[in-house]
Amino acid sequence: MTLTVYTKKGCKHCQTFISVAQFSELQHVVYELGRDFSEEEFYAEFGEGATFPQVVQDATPLGGCVESIKALKEQELCCMM
Repeated sequence: MTLTVYTKKGCKHCQTFISVAQFSELQHVVYELGRDFSEEEFYAEFGEGATFPQVVQDATPLGGCVESIKALKEQELCCMM
């Protein structure tokens, strides 16, 4: 299982999710806006109005920070929140 985390600089929710993934020892890859993808690519992938971060587990989108942590908790993959 691999998590892909789409982030942007200065995003506290992005940092929170990355911290949870690290604490839970989950394999994850972090992509950053402006370095790895453009705004246009982000919104084309996740839809207008999508917020940061967006997390994808394997090929399944989990959503933002809270939704993603909730989904991982339901799968008993993390113990946060």
